[in-house]
Amino acid sequence: MSDLFIISSAIISIIAIVFLILKLKVDPVMSLVLGSLALVLANGKGPQAAIDAVINGFGNIMLEIGLIIGFGVLAGTILTYMGGINKLGALLLRKFGTKAMPQAFGLTIGTLLASLYIDVCLVLTAPLAKATAADLGKNGLPKMASAVMTGLIVGLTMTVPGVAALALSALLGVPLGSMLLFGVPVACATIATTIAAMNILFKFGLWKPSMDETDAWLRVRALEQRIEELDPAESLTGSSSLHQSGPTSSSNENSRAATALPEQVDAHGTILLNEDRQPPLWLSLGPLLIGLGLIAAGSISEVLGFESEEFKFLSNPTIALLIVLLGTWAVCRVRAGHAATAQALSRGFQESGSILLVTGVGGCLAAAVQTIGLGDILTKYFSPGSFAPLLVVWGIAAVLHIAIGSVTTSAITAAGILAPIVEPLGVNPVLIALAAASGSMLLIHVTSNTFWLMQTVFGISTRGAFKVYTLPVSIAAFAGLAWVLVLSIFI
Repeated sequence: MSDLFIISSAIISIIAIVFLILKLKVDPVMSLVLGSLALVLANGKGPQAAIDAVINGFGNIMLEIGLIIGFGVLAGTILTYMGGINKLGALLLRKFGTKAMPQAFGLTIGTLLASLYIDVCLVLTAPLAKATAADLGKNGLPKMASAVMTGLIVGLTMTVPGVAALALSALLGVPLGSMLLFGVPVACATIATTIAAMNILFKFGLWKPSMDETDAWLRVRALEQRIEELDPAESLTGSSSLHQSGPTSSSNENSRAATALPEQVDAHGTILLNEDRQPPLWLSLGPLLIGLGLIAAGSISEVLGFESEEFKFLSNPTIALLIVLLGTWAVCRVRAGHAATAQALSRGFQESGSILLVTGVGGCLAAAVQTIGLGDILTKYFSPGSFAPLLVVWGIAAVLHIAIGSVTTSAITAAGILAPIVEPLGVNPVLIALAAASGSMLLIHVTSNTFWLMQTVFGISTRGAFKVYTLPVSIAAFAGLAWVLVLSIFI
């Protein structure tokens, strides 16, 4: 096959995948598999090669990060159940105050809470963000909402153990320790830059409450102000949004009697451990911090030439995340008992299934591209040491995301197309991973389920959702690319 035919077939396959998803409403999982099979077959590699590409593309990613994602999701579910997110938010408010809260909140979500499933994290952090917004003045709501959404998306794509960050690391062969060491600084710089830019835009009149906030939210704001007048402690802890089980919640009385579990349900339907059973924050976050510390220390020790089989075992990302899961499980088991912990784990298993499938399928097209030899062709057009590969992978991820609406899938697909040329060009693969992550954030819009969820939980209009979600994450896409280019000067 000629170079022109191979390049054209790859472009047509990507367009076909986008068409299947957008126009025919075919699920992205099926669309990616079909597109990958068609690409290999169109290039005359035969049915067996097409099957091998799909199986190996899925299997290689799962081999690298399947258990890591599973352990991370389960640990995050238990951490959520124990009320760790609410306690962390209250601590940030006390330590940083209202003025610095958007930056502190966004950075915390984008780093410490990256292991949480994005929709779960949004539902858990939104109530505290809204409660804090009232103290930030007239632009409090958009400042906090944009900080939350920026932290969520940047954490998902750049910070280990965010799902997209893990997938990019596996696809490009980036050690997780390196992804953590380089990804976290770039993520923090991207979040801080984006929030600062958004605050300037809000200062100059970007936000129009009469058009960007719904009547429901205006009524909620008035109610929250009234609650604060009656009991200021309610607005700090967010406990007014929780419906306690027992006599104070008749809707849950029958189910509580049946299960006899020490649980409460918040206003968004999230099941949490009763406040009197929730462990202190340091105990809830302790296992997570230990696990991330082990991964980072393992990478540092490798650079320094420190060799110890025992330490290599403990700092292996799979083992480190297992330690996180076991530690979080043990804390919950002691505080909540066996039955409640088992149900929390069950919810985690339900979440992890879809996450693993979507993440794994993202590697199918990358394997198909490698099978047809597209990487060798692209190598001819890029010179070693240039910014071109980073700009190209950013652009591909951006276009794919605008079309199909999946941050993780677009990042993995874009990185997979350029993966074969990383070694010949001498490009550090962590740069490709972070450039793909940045591009995948551009123009998140109505094709994203999270877009509509955030509009609901923050009580804003569709116009407002574009301003506090689409706009800030698009700024983050460009800011992330800029910081990646800066990083490329040094590594």
